[in-house]
Amino acid sequence: MADQSRLSVYLVALGAFALGMASYVTAGLIPLIEDAFSVSAATAAQLVTVFTLAYGLGSPVVVALLPGKHQRLGLLLALAVFIVANIASALANSFISLSIWRAVAGVGAGVYLAMGIAASAAITAEAHRGKAIAIIMGGMASGTVLGVPISLLLAERLGWESAMWLISALGLIAYAGLQVKLPALPSAPTLSLVRKLAILRSPHAMAILAVSLLGAVASLGMYTFIAPFMAATESGAVQSITGYLWVWGIGGVVGSFLIGPLVDRFIGPVITLAIMLLLFLALIALPFTASVHPLLTLLPIALWGAVGWALQVPQNNELVRARQAHGDGNLAVALNESALYLGSAIGAAFGGVLLAFHLPVSTLAIGAGVIAAAGAATQLIIVMRMKR
Repeated sequence: MADQSRLSVYLVALGAFALGMASYVTAGLIPLIEDAFSVSAATAAQLVTVFTLAYGLGSPVVVALLPGKHQRLGLLLALAVFIVANIASALANSFISLSIWRAVAGVGAGVYLAMGIAASAAITAEAHRGKAIAIIMGGMASGTVLGVPISLLLAERLGWESAMWLISALGLIAYAGLQVKLPALPSAPTLSLVRKLAILRSPHAMAILAVSLLGAVASLGMYTFIAPFMAATESGAVQSITGYLWVWGIGGVVGSFLIGPLVDRFIGPVITLAIMLLLFLALIALPFTASVHPLLTLLPIALWGAVGWALQVPQNNELVRARQAHGDGNLAVALNESALYLGSAIGAAFGGVLLAFHLPVSTLAIGAGVIAAAGAATQLIIVMRMKR
């Protein structure tokens, strides 16, 4: 990558770092927000819901409506909206206004990530595109793994608002850098909304999105239940899962960064197939390693985190490659992010049903593994069609 392009990609990744913090920090702030606004934990938790729904459902709509000739402006505007929404969240004087601003932040975050990935792909040579996307996804993973604990420590000392101020400050730094360093982006074809929605009739694009959805159901769905899984007697009755969460997250950061060069060297859909197979093996191995000794689960958990986060690099790269010429590459990436959030919600609901029937917690991991296997089977079909 050229120096200017490389710097722009890292600045986009810094914004993604702030985005990763914003996506996951609210869950840790719930007790502080309860006290600040005199609401119940259940009510405070809806802040996570409104951010997630706005991110997953609102951002594809906004991306679809953005004109193709203003790609750079759209990226900067999305980041500006994200920053303003987080500042307004810190200044909110009622729970309702806080909820509204978290929804606005969710839309800004989703649009920014989709536009940022597409922009980085546009200014990077195709031979290095996978690495560029990996840097951005690695930034988001790092924001989740490293940024969230830091912001929570800050919030415990200075109040929940300080976490929002930190996110805003990082976003401002990224914005200032991109305003100066981000080069002009090639204009996408001017398409009507109907033409853009033609992506929903593309078998190849929809198959890629289906694999992302199944991967999220398996990986993020199981992540929702890692605490009850490890706390169960059959898994060793672990008292604290903090270390296990750190291993999962660190695995995600490593996987996100390392997958980029592989995507640039090998065929992306084949790498996705390998990732889905490894995800299946990692999830299926959880109950067996836990039954021997809880510490042994650290191995499949690390692999699970690595491949779960790495999956989106070849997926986004393939979507950009397949749809950029059609003028809807940004929308394809936004839909892929929506598939992740929808998959997470489906996985959480599916796991909740299994627990409601009082099935062994091992069923959670096995069920997630089966879903990952279905994703691998779908990806195998994609690879076979590609070879034909």
